[in-house]
Amino acid sequence: MKQVITIGLDLAKHVFLVHGANAKGSPVFNRKLRRGEVLRFFEKLPPCLVGMEACGSAHYWAREIAALGHEVQLIPPAYVKPFVKRGKTDASDAEAISEAVTRKTMRFVPIKTAEQQAAAMVLKTRALLVRQRTQAVNVLRAHLAELGIIATAGLAKVEALVAIIRDETDARLPAAARFALMAIADEIEASADQIERLERAIVVEAKRDEDMHRLTTIPGVGAITAATIKALVPDPGGFKSARHFAAWLGLTPRSHSSGGKERLGRISKMGNPELRSLLVVGATAVLRVVRNDARARPWLKALLARRPFKVAAVAQANKTARIIWALLNKGGSYRRPDPLAVTAVTQ
Repeated sequence: MKQVITIGLDLAKHVFLVHGANAKGSPVFNRKLRRGEVLRFFEKLPPCLVGMEACGSAHYWAREIAALGHEVQLIPPAYVKPFVKRGKTDASDAEAISEAVTRKTMRFVPIKTAEQQAAAMVLKTRALLVRQRTQAVNVLRAHLAELGIIATAGLAKVEALVAIIRDETDARLPAAARFALMAIADEIEASADQIERLERAIVVEAKRDEDMHRLTTIPGVGAITAATIKALVPDPGGFKSARHFAAWLGLTPRSHSSGGKERLGRISKMGNPELRSLLVVGATAVLRVVRNDARARPWLKALLARRPFKVAAVAQANKTARIIWALLNKGGSYRRPDPLAVTAVTQ
């Protein structure tokens, strides 16, 4: 055990697999551990480098093992896969992790605290409730449409449909249909109440937290987006530049270059899809204002004139991501540019 320098730990629910290597990278042992044996095993080891794939439980194990004096690094699973020699087994995964964690150019995932994980849970719970409410609304509209009852698009118009369901005197609904649809209406209203409670808590936290409060000064960034950034980007300083941050979000073109010829395609859509969609939606709201404002930023007006609306929205989301990186790393708040000064410079 004194020869062990690097550990590759393949995580699981019950049976974990540990691969140990010495300073030269040669295997020392490869063994299975039950869940209750993991911490006892690392307590007996001298301090070493422990690598794990980033997954749902990885941050918990990283905190617990690091507390025992070990250096823990989390690796994205996509970066571990090239080191798997043949087939996929727990043993080969642990060996691949042990080799990948020693690479000098390897990119690691910051270890989240329990508080950061809790903040992410609030956002994920809200997103789940929003999806469930949308599903319930779609089902309600579809069932009522079978009976010739429809309402215009929009979540606010669903209240009229719910009122019809709760009106016992409305003869358009058979008793059995009203009984079934009443349960869906109750689910929609309960989901709406829970979503509102979560959003109030997020807004209160956004006003209290200094970083989140500064992020909300950026056009197109609200409390939900600021909270998502705070929870999912624990270490913005880990990105070399604003462009690296935007590329991590998947807002930069996918490159496919060879033979000295550079080819750029559509955006890569890598990173967290929820955070990327929030930035694009916020950028869409900014463009709608710009489109109807004669004194808006000239470069956005020019972009809308020559490119499709959705392409311009992605470009604005990319710029918003760069501003977010600058505020988180350099401090300060967003200062809206003076349109008159910008016009004078361009002229």
